[in-house]
Amino acid sequence: MPTALQRPGLLLAGAVALVACVISHLVPGVSALLIAIIVGVVARNAGILPRTSDPGLGYAARVPLRLGIVLLGLQLSLPELFARGWGVPVLAVLVVGVGIVGTLGLGRLLGVERRQALLVACGFSICGAAAVAGVESSVDAREKETVTAVALVVLFGTLMIPLIPGLGALLGLSTEQTALWAGASVHEVGQVVAIGGLFGGGALGLAVSMKLARVLLLAPVAAVLGARSRALAPEGDMSQDSASSKPPVIPLFLVGFIIAAVVRSLLPVPHEVLALASSAQEFLLSAAMFALGAGVHVKSLLSGSGRLLALAAGSTVLVAALGLGGALVIA
Repeated sequence: MPTALQRPGLLLAGAVALVACVISHLVPGVSALLIAIIVGVVARNAGILPRTSDPGLGYAARVPLRLGIVLLGLQLSLPELFARGWGVPVLAVLVVGVGIVGTLGLGRLLGVERRQALLVACGFSICGAAAVAGVESSVDAREKETVTAVALVVLFGTLMIPLIPGLGALLGLSTEQTALWAGASVHEVGQVVAIGGLFGGGALGLAVSMKLARVLLLAPVAAVLGARSRALAPEGDMSQDSASSKPPVIPLFLVGFIIAAVVRSLLPVPHEVLALASSAQEFLLSAAMFALGAGVHVKSLLSGSGRLLALAAGSTVLVAALGLGGALVIA
């Protein structure tokens, strides 16, 4: 439970999230998460956030984000994903696997610190900010590294919203191919929905299904990274404190994510429950995005950020190329 010191910032994050969700529902194609993080960045760098909000914003950047990821699991129905054939899950594995390995290799060439490159790799290859949050504890990331990765996800993912449909038309792709390409390449679920919404109907469902197949890989990737971090962590004196300091193999909230996905896959969850969970997820993630945006100091991000921007651009191009190739094959 939040303390009295944390309540002002938490209430502020909730208020911004509520407004962002309302705007999102009034203006189709506009992501509440995107609105919230932009408001957070602007408010922080304009100097209008009171210091009393900082403790609560720190809380909002962790707890609501993890609760939102748990609810994200309810969007995943394995029977529905596999009903579209093996092409969708195979392409998801290809994009995530090659995307992460390729981004790490590019980060090494550019001299980007490995933890930072890993957060970017997972965010761009899997599911944006949720993936960054999902693996940060597994790799023992610093807060600045997490905030930087989320800021890059928002910047480059937003740029892809007009680019994917425009390039799809230029390349003569069918609506189905463009939808698959968006779902296989764009970073955030909300950004994929924004693109799919331009085409509507079956294209939106296809784009979201492709994206959710990538989201499904968040838990196994986090588990692998957590196991590797524990194996590489110094053993020390094998005391209880030493053992507890190691990163978890898989964070508890990702266990909740898996349970939610299993429940959705095996049980007939009422549509009303799914709709309520979707709204709650949007609100929680928007509150977290505002808090994370409030942690972005633009001057600090821009100073010496050439290598990070090059890494983010390279990762975006790699994932987009993989997604395009896969869409052409399976569509």
